[in-house]
Amino acid sequence: MEQRRRIERPERAKRRDQKQRKRLSTARRNAFTTDTDIISDLPDSLLSHILSFLPTRDSVATSILSSRWRPLWTLVPALHLDQRKLTENRNYSFADIVSGIWTVRDAISNPMPLHKLSIYWYQDCLPSDVNTWLRATNLRDLQELYLYIFTDVHQPLELPRSIYFSTALVVLKLISSILLDPPPACVLPCLRILVLTRVKFANRDSLSTFLTACPVLLTLSLTMYDVNFEHWDEFNVVVLVPTLKTLHLHWHVLSSSIKFQINTPALEYFNFRGFLNGDNVVENLPNVVECVLQFEQCVLIDFEDYAKRLRDFMGPLCNVISMEFSTTTAQILCRDSNREDGHTFYNLSSLKLFGGSSSEWYAWHEVRLLLFRAPKLQMLAFEWKHLLGLNIYKPNPCLEEPLDVPECLSSHLTTCHYKGFEGKEEEMELVRQILKAAKVLKLMKITVTSYLGLKLKLLIREKLEKFQRSSQSCEIAFEELRFT
Repeated sequence: MEQRRRIERPERAKRRDQKQRKRLSTARRNAFTTDTDIISDLPDSLLSHILSFLPTRDSVATSILSSRWRPLWTLVPALHLDQRKLTENRNYSFADIVSGIWTVRDAISNPMPLHKLSIYWYQDCLPSDVNTWLRATNLRDLQELYLYIFTDVHQPLELPRSIYFSTALVVLKLISSILLDPPPACVLPCLRILVLTRVKFANRDSLSTFLTACPVLLTLSLTMYDVNFEHWDEFNVVVLVPTLKTLHLHWHVLSSSIKFQINTPALEYFNFRGFLNGDNVVENLPNVVECVLQFEQCVLIDFEDYAKRLRDFMGPLCNVISMEFSTTTAQILCRDSNREDGHTFYNLSSLKLFGGSSSEWYAWHEVRLLLFRAPKLQMLAFEWKHLLGLNIYKPNPCLEEPLDVPECLSSHLTTCHYKGFEGKEEEMELVRQILKAAKVLKLMKITVTSYLGLKLKLLIREKLEKFQRSSQSCEIAFEELRFT
């Protein structure tokens, strides 16, 4: 009987398989009986869409699969030409490889117009080659252009004139050795995102002319260094854009004769990093609701004068709802001898301090003084390890601890998060003071760094749980910081 079952079992399985195959569609049933390449039978539009998710090197490599695949990569509307990736393990130069790609595309009768082009050339860059490739591109259809060009600073890439008159360009990112020289009549009616990093300017009006040519610009990122203005004794970087919603200004310019002026009435997000070294002007920012401020110390300017500049800079930001400070920024603000005259941020509900501090400072003094300027604050956060100083027992003598409690601690602050907690004394003291003063706090969230041992983590938790809390409903939550 058992032997009979062993004989019948494979026969039953075979019959079940036959029944299942009868239910399959014709295309899938053919795949069982023929060598048909199902993927190759897909339409060109779908295959080119699939190839668009691959790096350009891999997309071009599919052309060797068969005659069916040979022209497909030319139908992909995006080219990402990265020197590091294309020249990896190859004996050809980046210029030869890219020129070969363009030659093949030109040999196709109807290649797909490029909508996105990225060129990353880090070493031995030849601006003339880049210019040739750009001229070979049908710029009328190009929607996104990314140029990361690193050449001799005295031989920057000059963009083709047609780029300044593109009616399709939506995103333009120019980084490093590129000369911005827009014609007076230029216009980019669809440009919404513009990134200019370390670019050079052909004349004093280059930036203003270019920004004026962008009537719908929404996002602007400017990163400037002294080298960008080496041929100018004086230069004004003017950002007067009525449509702008987001502005990143990274100002690493030490020369006091190089200034910036910002007037953007529709701006909602403002990120500033760098120095305040000149008579800079920031005005007409009534709609900014979120800002990130990371000021750097400037040894060329008197400390109190520098603090006053920073305070004046923040005046037009009085309507912000969410604000992030670097710890250096907080230190500079709190060293201002006229800090009592500082601005009050009545709409501020979220405040974050981030970064590190190399000097000795008493964290709670600085934090508390900031809280007096935010009477409606609901969420307070600290982020990054070594966040708040080295020695809490050496406070600045000019900062006497005020007797009254900031209004936000009495009636508004409900959440506090410390990310990157290491259990140092200054960190413990900061958390202790907040728990002691915050009367309506609901959550104190402590995210400890992952490399701390289990014993130390338990000790930290035990100490924090013993701290006095003004809010009886306050919960202390712990989690581990993981780096991805």
